[in-house]
Amino acid sequence: MTPGDGPLRILGVEDGSFDAFNRKASGSTILCGVLMERDRILKVCHVEIRVDGLDATDKLLSLMRGIEVDAVILGGITFGGFNVIDPRVIHAETEVPVIVYSGVKPDNDAVLAALRKHFPDWERRWEIIAGLGEIHSARVFREDPEIYFEVIGCDPGWAKGVLKDSAMISRIPEPVRVAGLVARGLTQAY
Repeated sequence: MTPGDGPLRILGVEDGSFDAFNRKASGSTILCGVLMERDRILKVCHVEIRVDGLDATDKLLSLMRGIEVDAVILGGITFGGFNVIDPRVIHAETEVPVIVYSGVKPDNDAVLAALRKHFPDWERRWEIIAGLGEIHSARVFREDPEIYFEVIGCDPGWAKGVLKDSAMISRIPEPVRVAGLVARGLTQAY
């Protein structure tokens, strides 16, 4: 299925708020998935993930069980601090294309430096991030800054079309934007 052939069922993924430097905090946050078809919300689901843990990939796979999805758009590669989702594992397990979206150009040098400084298992986390490959860019709306994305399991041109088609009221893909709103709302009440 390609953008323009009919409505795609897109799962947007984003995390909730968390206090990374508060040792008294629970050490967890929400990973939220919102399944949308155009501007229609079909499903909202969430799970708890550990801040700076390594459970986000497995938790996302559990969220996706039983859901028919044409594409996943991740609101970045790290969630709950440096809890890295491995899009290659998501694609291998589900056969669903994964698009890693960013509103700003990723600064991999800064990410690598932070990982080395704060994580004894930094190589494991970095391997996932470095394995994403080429960073692509697109302009969703002529007057807005570019967006950046990486792809697993699909052509960059197809991914660009999905990102443009799913940007409705801002350059943020609507499923990711809604997932972020829900996740932040849930963590305030959590």
